Amino acid sequence: MRILIALAAALTVAGTTTAAQAAPTVLAAPNINVANVQSHLNQFQSIANANGGNRAHGRPGYLASVNWVKSKLDAAGFTTRVQSFTYNGATGYNLIADYPGGDANNVVMLGGHLDSVTSGPGINDNGTGSASILEVALQMKATNFKPAKHVRFGWWGAEELGLRGSRAYVASLPATEISKIKAYLNFDMTGSPNPAYQVYDASHSTFPPGSAALQQRLQAGFTSLNVQSELVDVQGRSDHGSFAAKGIPVGGTFSGAEKTKTAAQAAKWGGTAGQRFDRCYHQACDTTSNINATSLDRHADVIAYALWATAA
Repeated sequence: MRILIALAAALTVAGTTTAAQAAPTVLAAPNINVANVQSHLNQFQSIANANGGNRAHGRPGYLASVNWVKSKLDAAGFTTRVQSFTYNGATGYNLIADYPGGDANNVVMLGGHLDSVTSGPGINDNGTGSASILEVALQMKATNFKPAKHVRFGWWGAEELGLRGSRAYVASLPATEISKIKAYLNFDMTGSPNPAYQVYDASHSTFPPGSAALQQRLQAGFTSLNVQSELVDVQGRSDHGSFAAKGIPVGGTFSGAEKTKTAAQAAKWGGTAGQRFDRCYHQACDTTSNINATSLDRHADVIAYALWATAA
């Protein structure tokens, strides 16, 4: 996540029943093994260690991250492509991966930024979101999921410099292709060490019609885990903003950055009141030691829940 974001009013969804909760396809979503997600994070850390301590735009660690994620998806039978763009005199890269099958005129997209800041390896921001959607993608193949809708994933470059990669992607699409994308779900920081369980607030004016249904589905995912969620006002400050600007319904989850956890949030979620959600936000200490495995696990399960419900 690039910059400070403010919490909206808390929303408790325990006991709420939605269509998404009742759908049999939700029950079919796999339990994502957090050890697999952590293994992907270890790989991102190794890549950063071998490339100057970061995975930032224009640096070798970023392209190495793209190539490694691509290799995993290629082996799982996804159709992948690397899209290049230029920003600040450096070449950036987006990785796009399409899952076989589904209605090509009805696309569900999931994404997150793969780049770090130059000051650190970016394992929580945003290795966590990148690793989580990678594992969810691999589980589509492992469980032989047959979605009715076409599913596409994106790993974006240069988010930390102003959503440059995702903006380049949507700018490259003709209007007919934009119209086929019916939902975009964004995951930017999901393993914060003093975690939150937050869902993007679709009531913000920048969120297009249809976003409320995605918000409710993500809330239902947390409810299915007996976790109370809150709404968070992210406006357009991560890659979902690039899609929202094109009128595509958007949603996402967030485990918190430099905001401090309140006493009420600590009572609800555990952790330490008065301390930041991520004490290493945009710092060199954002390593694999900066991850809360419970948060990582829960957010990954909610990602799968929402995808299975939305795409099926």
